[in-house]
Amino acid sequence: MSTADATTGRPFEGSARLGRSGRVLADARGEGRAALVGYLPVGYPSVEHSIEAMRALTEGTDGRGVDLVEIGMPYSDPVMDGLAIQHATTRALQHGVRTRDVLKAVEAVAATGRQAMVMIYWNLVEHYGVDAFARDLAAAGGSGLITPDLTPDEAGPWIEASDVHGLDRVFLVAPSSTPDRVMSTTHACRGWVYATSVMGVTGARSETSDAAPVLVERIRSVAPELPVGVGLGVSTAAQAAEVARFADAVIVGSALVKCLIEAESSRDLGALRGVVDALAGGVRGLG
Repeated sequence: MSTADATTGRPFEGSARLGRSGRVLADARGEGRAALVGYLPVGYPSVEHSIEAMRALTEGTDGRGVDLVEIGMPYSDPVMDGLAIQHATTRALQHGVRTRDVLKAVEAVAATGRQAMVMIYWNLVEHYGVDAFARDLAAAGGSGLITPDLTPDEAGPWIEASDVHGLDRVFLVAPSSTPDRVMSTTHACRGWVYATSVMGVTGARSETSDAAPVLVERIRSVAPELPVGVGLGVSTAAQAAEVARFADAVIVGSALVKCLIEAESSRDLGALRGVVDALAGGVRGLG
């Protein structure tokens, strides 16, 4: 099956549920490909350089870049971050990154014309104030939140605030999720659904998960109106092309963060741009 075969022919319904970020994924599929979502945490190796790196994600070397930037807010007790992301976020916290810095990063990404989603652990939003965070995120130009440790049955304040401020809600579904959990989670989403393709923490892997296509089909069976993004483990153009055959978005994080770690002293973004180029080619079936 080609990337084009997988990403066309299934028109989305209920466009109101697509939100801003889901429309990005739907538009990519309208071009006969999957979207590319790139993750970087704010604050590593500094707030300013992390924002420069996020701009580089939107450009690559040839202007294609990622379709959507996922901005991570460092947290002292993450539940799903692998070693590379743990290293970067720990350093960011040591350097004094603050929740407001993620809003600064959102503004910078929005200024490039690309949309930004924030990946954040819920305690930080509660500490900031749920409605206040939603208000400030919308004012900064953000599209919404990805909340890895928040389930829909505990998300009443966020659902209300996101409705008020027009923000997307992306919850996570795992291979271990029960049918009832898949249904309740996807029905609470607006924008798209995040499918974690493997059990465990993030990190680049030598091969993608056999469970991912099955999970995507489970999600689509109950929420055909929403795109599905697959993350955890994609690191190469070949893997991106493989996931693009069955998912609406390919999410890459650790492979990008490793570029910043390897260039921490020089702070050169050439390698990062090159990885983005390869991944962008992968989702287009060119790699």
